[in-house]
Amino acid sequence: MSKTAAAIDAAKAQGRSAFIGYLPAGYPDKDTSIAAAIALVENGADVLEIGIPYSDPVMDGPVIQQATTAVLQRGFRIDEVFEIVEAVTDATGAAVLVMTYYNIIDRMGADEFARRLAAAGGAGAITPDLIPDEADDWIAATEKYGLDRVFLSAPTSTPQRVARIAELSRGFVYGVSLMGVTGTRDAVSDVAESVVKAAKGAGAERVCVGLGVSTRAHVEEIGAYADGVIVGTALVAALRDGGAAAVGRLAAELSGRP
Repeated sequence: MSKTAAAIDAAKAQGRSAFIGYLPAGYPDKDTSIAAAIALVENGADVLEIGIPYSDPVMDGPVIQQATTAVLQRGFRIDEVFEIVEAVTDATGAAVLVMTYYNIIDRMGADEFARRLAAAGGAGAITPDLIPDEADDWIAATEKYGLDRVFLSAPTSTPQRVARIAELSRGFVYGVSLMGVTGTRDAVSDVAESVVKAAKGAGAERVCVGLGVSTRAHVEEIGAYADGVIVGTALVAALRDGGAAAVGRLAAELSGRP
């Protein structure tokens, strides 16, 4: 079984949905990003997403865009991602996924990227702009190195596409709760549950929901029907405003830790 799936199943065995936290690699600097990721795990995160800064994001809202732009402006290099993944994995043993637009993987080469990610102890990758129909190289590389591959299923995904996503995802299916970019919102989209049901109906074993999740109430609401709940923007804002300690405090609140 995949490392990510094992973490999600362990949470389910405790009678709860998994809490998945996102942070950008290298923000605001490499050491702080590692400390923040460790604080996430120590305060209840079951799975980590480490986002690779990208100059032309299509899914990231303003908070994450501002963070990743700052990282790029200071001279970020892709090697940092693998160094961060290795440091966090060594310190926590958690399942650590990278989240990246596929151009970054393609430029390095799918096999080389997968090899380096596996060598760093990473669990796999989420590729928001990659559809299964165009993922042959990535699928082959992840199979070779035993990595998870997470595809996204959206409210607009056709039944045929959802079936392919469910078949080819490893770890979980990322259920997009709304059409748009990342960001905190007052309420969870009412289509989120239907996205989960569609993926489950197509054979997905685990479906985790993200986009717009920012409060403990959101986590509880989504956790009633999803296997995991993904929080990003709220954690990045906490890191921006209060450093790793603030990330730890918010993670404890979101995960329901006393």
